[in-house]
Amino acid sequence: MKSLALAAALALAAVSAPAFAQDHSAHAAATKISVETTPVGDIIKNEAAKAALEKAVPQIPQFYDQIATMTLSQIAPMSQGALDDAKLKELQAEFDKIK
Repeated sequence: MKSLALAAALALAAVSAPAFAQDHSAHAAATKISVETTPVGDIIKNEAAKAALEKAVPQIPQFYDQIATMTLSQIAPMSQGALDDAKLKELQAEFDKIK
């Protein structure tokens, strides 16, 4: 049921994504990965970050094309609990370990 709710929320997010769309690729290359500022499309370009994300939220790969321009913090309120504050903190800690 949680996966279905996440799917519905992420589908809704895909409709809203253009409002959040920005070109962060140069910024992402120059800074560390952040749940607050790094779009999912940039996170998954880093193999270690992608692995951490998929370990924390196994159902997320099917939505990459819909949420690529959004940050994890933007997605969290629509994720029906799949990305809560604890999960975001856990992911940020994993991202901080990546060089």
